[in-house]
Amino acid sequence: METRKLGKTDLDVSLICLGTMTWGEQNTEQEAFEQLDLATSEGVNFIDAAEMYPVPPRAETQGLTETYLGNWLARRGRRDDLVIASKVAGPGNGLTYLRNGPRLTRNHIREACEASLKRLQTDYIDLYQVHWPDRGANFFGKLGYEHKANEHFTPIEETLEALDELVREGKVRHVGLSNETPWGTMEYLRLSRENDWPRPVSIQNPYNLLNRSFEVGLAEVAHREGVGLLAYSPLAFGMLSGKYLGDVWPENGRLTLFERFSRYTGEQGMAATRAYVDLAKEYGLSPSQMALAYVNSRSFVTSNIIGATTLEQLQENLGSAFIELSEELLASLENLHQTYTYPCP
Repeated sequence: METRKLGKTDLDVSLICLGTMTWGEQNTEQEAFEQLDLATSEGVNFIDAAEMYPVPPRAETQGLTETYLGNWLARRGRRDDLVIASKVAGPGNGLTYLRNGPRLTRNHIREACEASLKRLQTDYIDLYQVHWPDRGANFFGKLGYEHKANEHFTPIEETLEALDELVREGKVRHVGLSNETPWGTMEYLRLSRENDWPRPVSIQNPYNLLNRSFEVGLAEVAHREGVGLLAYSPLAFGMLSGKYLGDVWPENGRLTLFERFSRYTGEQGMAATRAYVDLAKEYGLSPSQMALAYVNSRSFVTSNIIGATTLEQLQENLGSAFIELSEELLASLENLHQTYTYPCP
């Protein structure tokens, strides 16, 4: 499998990254082990987790994803072969059970990292990411930005200095961002340069055929600053597979089980999905593999984070790494994008 440099580091990460947020909710520990065995046998060396996983977040399941991954690492003894990523949660999103409501302060970040290390059964995390900002910004489905006067939030200086301490202690190798904006990304880069603190090496944001908003401001930052995209939701929660078209709701489908995930189920999202699925079939491709191969083809993408609940889904998704889309098909995708521009922010 193709590998790409993680930012300006010496780490090579696989084009496909194995996402884990279903482990502990939709997937058992045994199923997580099977996914890890299959993915690594196909050349995946990059695994992404988070302290708040699985999703949807619940106090009863919080941390199970990292625990499953840690048990697999202990069982297989392959820690040095893999690049392990995790994340510290920001405020909000109903996580009052996590440190009485997580923030991105020095104490919260240290406590979160120590707990993740314990669950992962490792001495270090290769990539430790800020899961979302401490401030109000346009992320999690928001295209527009509304300034809130007198807003209280943890300064980015405090967050990055806390991460610097973890790097100096050897508990974290590199730091990354997630659900960040162009301003936030450049502010982290400025502070890292001026204070000799860790430089963000990646940004994990949503990116798929239904949501290409990353291209507006962040794609140039990714290129010019070497902060590559780790694309999450590349199949728009499975929507781009086409399995939800025609008002069909598969029994174990993520969007069937959890109605809170309505980001991609609106009228425009459904219409755009139908157009993309029809195009894939016209070219004799699996809709899922076409959608993933498109993300893989973007020069600002470092790695494509795929998730699956079955081994069959995982095998199909892994296969996208070996598909090259024709120039004709890419042009057709761009034409559809002009018709369905940001149908699902």
